[in-house]
Amino acid sequence: MAKITVIGSASMDLVVTSATRPGAGETVLGDSFKTVPGGKGANQAVAAARLGAEVTMIGRVGDDSFGRVILNNLKGNGIVADYVEPVTDMESGTAHIILAEGDNSIVFVKAANDLVTPDYVDRAAEVIQGSDIVLIQQEIPEETVVHVSDLCAKYGVPLILNPAPARPVPQSVIERAAYITPNEHEALVLFGEEPLGDVLRRYPNKLIVTEGKKGVRYYDGSQEVIVPGYKVEAVDTTGAGDTFNGAFAVALAEGMSLSDSLDFANRAAALSVTKFGAQGGMPTRREVEGGALR
Repeated sequence: MAKITVIGSASMDLVVTSATRPGAGETVLGDSFKTVPGGKGANQAVAAARLGAEVTMIGRVGDDSFGRVILNNLKGNGIVADYVEPVTDMESGTAHIILAEGDNSIVFVKAANDLVTPDYVDRAAEVIQGSDIVLIQQEIPEETVVHVSDLCAKYGVPLILNPAPARPVPQSVIERAAYITPNEHEALVLFGEEPLGDVLRRYPNKLIVTEGKKGVRYYDGSQEVIVPGYKVEAVDTTGAGDTFNGAFAVALAEGMSLSDSLDFANRAAALSVTKFGAQGGMPTRREVEGGALR
């Protein structure tokens, strides 16, 4: 089994569905409200575990009812959660999500996730060293992302940086990461107004720009490549990017080529949006390999 370590956020998603997205100062009627476990780190860990990887999660939750649900959910998905410790006297992270007009808007409150510090990560250094690949996002402190890139470089472990939510990333992290997977908006935050084609050429087979249902784009050293997405009827797009990253990590760790890994990740992401919830729609290995997609 591929050994993947996911370092990142674990939170509770508070999800409202509505036919209309409210504007500033506006109140609209919602259709439903649900609470479901989420957080980019936990989402990516669940995605990878459902696809057959041996996954260890490094994160923090609050010492509260949300934290207990989050931990039980990780364990229920077969994830090693020994390094997801409750923080006394602090609430768990929450994501406040509005699903309206076919897309989502999210406000994320980090809370306990802010205590995923470099010192805390060092407790799991042996796990990181023994990983086939490490996957990290940006709902945790920037200094931790930098520190993890240092550790992975030291141990020779490939690092996938999913630079979400968008914020500038130190050049040292960009150089040390094996793969960087921004969407178009995140790429703009990382690299400014420089034409995307020029940026892709600067990071061949490393910078992977996701473009939603259109697929993903990268430069293979000689030409720009688009790995197309799959057409599905979207129910809930929350977690599609996390599913993509978890699946991408699994495929790479299993030794698939870059193009095959990206196609595998596209298939998983497409299937994920056909059901409700960031984790609710994450597919199994059998579904990805046998799904009728086009």
